[in-house]
Amino acid sequence: MNRGIAALRTPLHQFTVPLSSTRRGARLARLLATEQLEAWGLPLDPARLIVAELATNAVVHGRVPGRSFRLGLTVTVDEVLRVEVADPRGESVPVARDAPPEPAESGYGLLLVEESADRWGVLPGPFPCKTVWAEVELRLRR
Repeated sequence: MNRGIAALRTPLHQFTVPLSSTRRGARLARLLATEQLEAWGLPLDPARLIVAELATNAVVHGRVPGRSFRLGLTVTVDEVLRVEVADPRGESVPVARDAPPEPAESGYGLLLVEESADRWGVLPGPFPCKTVWAEVELRLRR
């Protein structure tokens, strides 16, 4: 591995918390992320929106009764914020779609994430979970 690349991916800050798979848990994810970003002196947006959408998706589409979801925030030395939300429904992988043709109350979450983040994706695991992640280049947003 190239040591320069490894150094760029070295975490400068990390935060991880398990949350209940409820609306309250999704709301708490956004609030905790906001507090953590403020403590790190980082811009709140678009990270708050990304956390809110990924946490809501975990609660609505990735919920398994009695199981929690996990929120993770990592800032690397090269000023990349990575938001990760892991939920227990590894078999249910999200796919970005075009906006619904008619006005709708839902269906825009991943579209908003795609527009707000510099990149996003889904990783399998840890079994039986999946992790949906999004990255924001902080140096481009200051």
